[in-house]
Amino acid sequence: MLTEDFLKECFRELKKGKSPGIDGVTVREYAKKLDENIANLVARLKTKQYKPQPVLRVYIPKPNGDKRPLGIPAVEDKIVQMAIKKILEAIFEQDFIDMSYGFRPNRSCHDALKKLDKIIMNAPVNFVVDMDISKFFDTVDHKRLMECLKQRIVDPSLLRLIGRFLKAGIMEEGKYFETDQGTPQGGILSPLLANVYLHYALDKWFEDEVLPQLTGFAQLIRYADDFIVCFEKEVEARAFGDDLRRRLSEFGLTTSEEKSKIIEFGRCACTRAKRYGRKCETFDFLGFTHFCDKSRWGNFKLGRKTSHKKFRQKMMDMNIWLKRIRNRTQLKVWWKVLELKLLGHYRYYGMSGNFRMLQNFYHQVVRLAFKWVNRRSQRKSYNWAQFLRFILFNPLPKPKIYHSLYNLKP
Repeated sequence: MLTEDFLKECFRELKKGKSPGIDGVTVREYAKKLDENIANLVARLKTKQYKPQPVLRVYIPKPNGDKRPLGIPAVEDKIVQMAIKKILEAIFEQDFIDMSYGFRPNRSCHDALKKLDKIIMNAPVNFVVDMDISKFFDTVDHKRLMECLKQRIVDPSLLRLIGRFLKAGIMEEGKYFETDQGTPQGGILSPLLANVYLHYALDKWFEDEVLPQLTGFAQLIRYADDFIVCFEKEVEARAFGDDLRRRLSEFGLTTSEEKSKIIEFGRCACTRAKRYGRKCETFDFLGFTHFCDKSRWGNFKLGRKTSHKKFRQKMMDMNIWLKRIRNRTQLKVWWKVLELKLLGHYRYYGMSGNFRMLQNFYHQVVRLAFKWVNRRSQRKSYNWAQFLRFILFNPLPKPKIYHSLYNLKP
């Protein structure tokens, strides 16, 4: 199954330029002796002598000030992970429910967001269950995960190989730490293993056991460990919240109570809130804050805007990057990179109804750029009029909606 040709194909799919693992070998360096390296890898796999190296743990800042751990595997381990991922996808893709969108072929965050819009606009939704799984990737139970995999995999060699990856350990600041739970974020295989785990812990349970017991409408939408459940009836929404906590605990998972809530939300909720002089509640999903809004004709519609948390994080990231890059290269060089960064932001957050937040982002980025351009040196500084003239001849991309919802069919 793990042949030389197959592993070479997997190697070619690895992203170039990524940070190396603990062995310091980059993708380009590995490619210099690709045939020899792959032949050696296959030989060790066949004789069961292959052993994954510990992942290199690094941290990236989160909007709340915390840091998110990421695991960087060695190139050789990335190749094997890619191969296992392809095998598992061929097996589990046919099992995954339609409402699971994360890290699956031909599916995206925007597909999940568009589906959510369809449901809230067309179904009798009155309540939304917004539950946050606390430190999901760090708390996946290895034993339960292997039990989930055994539901569809009978090859002991493949199961043993996956088990070795789970137990490979972590290197952090030169120290080795064993891993008795969790799947490191950043690994190629981790998102798929997470989908398998939540397929059995949440999706299948919801469809097979929860839905048949309900008398009102309900629908789950999940992207990796981020999910929303829409309900018609309050009593069923609140009962589900209690049942969900118990269900997740069976799989070694807990909910973050400070980030979890059950809110009244939808067409009728908006009307009731107005009647009693209350503000409609909101919820966050995939980087957007969702709220009850009105169309230009006064009808209910689902509104969305970049969440405050994500907007603040993006501005912090931009400020740090501009501060770092301003003296490292010429202005016209990093200005091109800034153009790409803006386009990347628009391509994700450019959804119907979010144009104002895109404009806000654009204007704040321009102000930040002006600030850091003038921190280079007095000789190279601009006044505001000169800076606007520079932008006139070197325009930054303006906000644009890339994902329209208005032409969606019910």
